[in-house]
Amino acid sequence: MKKLFKVVLNTVPRPLLIKVSYWVKPFFKYALRGSKYTDPIDGKSFSKFLPYGYINQRENVLSPSTLSLERHRLLWLYLKNETDFFSKNLKVLHFAPEQAFYKRFRKLKNLDYTTTDLNSPLADVKADICNLPFKENEFDFILCNHVLEHIPNDTKAMQEIYRILKPGGTAILQIPQDLKRKNTFEDDSITDRKERERIFGQYDHVRIYGKDYFDKLRSIGFKVKEVDYTNQLSTEEIDKYRLAKGEVIPVCYKN
Repeated sequence: MKKLFKVVLNTVPRPLLIKVSYWVKPFFKYALRGSKYTDPIDGKSFSKFLPYGYINQRENVLSPSTLSLERHRLLWLYLKNETDFFSKNLKVLHFAPEQAFYKRFRKLKNLDYTTTDLNSPLADVKADICNLPFKENEFDFILCNHVLEHIPNDTKAMQEIYRILKPGGTAILQIPQDLKRKNTFEDDSITDRKERERIFGQYDHVRIYGKDYFDKLRSIGFKVKEVDYTNQLSTEEIDKYRLAKGEVIPVCYKN
């Protein structure tokens, strides 16, 4: 199973993976039915979750029902329990919309919901994050998760997100981050795909963010809260929802 997942993840284009997933989910939901672990996004429980990972596969992390990972379930719990995302009328922009969220957010009556990406089949607006076709101060809430590590000029991307966010608005900008690393690392001279995979975690990542990521966001103008939401959950809840203890959610505000 591990080898098969690794081959699929590294060879099949992501738009095709999204399409195929709709066909295979019913099989996994039936095969892994149980009550030990729960996906908080849809409330369904299973005997175990699926493995996932491009290089080092993590066991028991991919939900058979929503195909969510640890970061998705953590974000869902944070949005549900700590924000008014599900109740207040908000104009929302969602970059590279995750399959686990897309249909659920689209159905929320309180959201004026727009998705954007260059390649995703789920994008309403095909756009370059470094040159967005939106007005200044247009959105109340922006979700941009696990995108910036793919963008060579992440400074410009952050500036664009700040530009289109309304004063008083919120942007959640999750990234894969090594909190043991003080400074972000990137090296454009590494061009070999396998070497980039080994160093950056994926061949299409251009950097590994360190603790200085939060300060870079602040330098753009954001007020940043480094939210470790797992600190507010019990050990039993962290295990039940299959979360990554200590993962930090970067919650950014525009004054």
